[in-house]
Amino acid sequence: MTDLHPDLHTHPDLHSWLSQQPHGVRTFRTFQQKLETLSKDDPEQRGVCRLLSGLVGNYVEAFDEEPLPVAVADRAYGRLLDLVASLDFKGNSDRRLADINRIAACDLLN
Repeated sequence: MTDLHPDLHTHPDLHSWLSQQPHGVRTFRTFQQKLETLSKDDPEQRGVCRLLSGLVGNYVEAFDEEPLPVAVADRAYGRLLDLVASLDFKGNSDRRLADINRIAACDLLN
């Protein structure tokens, strides 16, 4: 797995990293770790990171220790990838609020 450069925590880097990963639960767990690091390194992103981490955490919990059907994994991965691609970590307050609301409304399982 590739790592994010520590000074490059913009959405394209998260998206680029995510797009190169397999669709398994481990990728989602690692993504949560990356969000935690981003949240600490860039406090302005804490809200978005917390919501994304919660979204991913719900998905991970649903399949913890359970077999993960390929179709479900592919669909959840695609939804997360699309969601991350749509975020603007440097946007104005209106854009950031729209991003937060979109994350809050997202469900990776349904």
